[in-house]
Amino acid sequence: MSHYSVGPDMAVTLNFSLKLEDGVEVDSTFDKAPATLTIGDGNLPEGFESLIQGLVPGAREQFTVAPEQGFGIHNKANVQRMPRTQFGTDIELSEGVMLSFADQGGSELPGVVTWLSETVVEVDFNHPLAGRTLLFDVEIIDVQPAV
Repeated sequence: MSHYSVGPDMAVTLNFSLKLEDGVEVDSTFDKAPATLTIGDGNLPEGFESLIQGLVPGAREQFTVAPEQGFGIHNKANVQRMPRTQFGTDIELSEGVMLSFADQGGSELPGVVTWLSETVVEVDFNHPLAGRTLLFDVEIIDVQPAV
């Protein structure tokens, strides 16, 4: 057991689960190998990182995470309508399908088809958990200085 606590540039091994307010589990490592990440590397949203600051190995905590602290508020500006002709005929289009787009910087940007007609496709580029309050259950297993 290390004597370190969770903080900037620390490598943290943890188990976590993420649930919606109604108890539906979105993700969990409790039934598989724990996750290891470095605080500040972007693997864990900043709002989640701030919650676990100062925790030590052996700690187990539960947090309610507001949308502003988690994956953000659902932003209507991130829902875009595009001509159906922009999509190749080989692409299966239906509501709920996740597609991958390239943003201006060439990074991959996932979007979910939320509505479509013969001529228009509406795609939501918000994070699927945007606007949702989440229950974050975390167990700190180990904390070491990141190499």
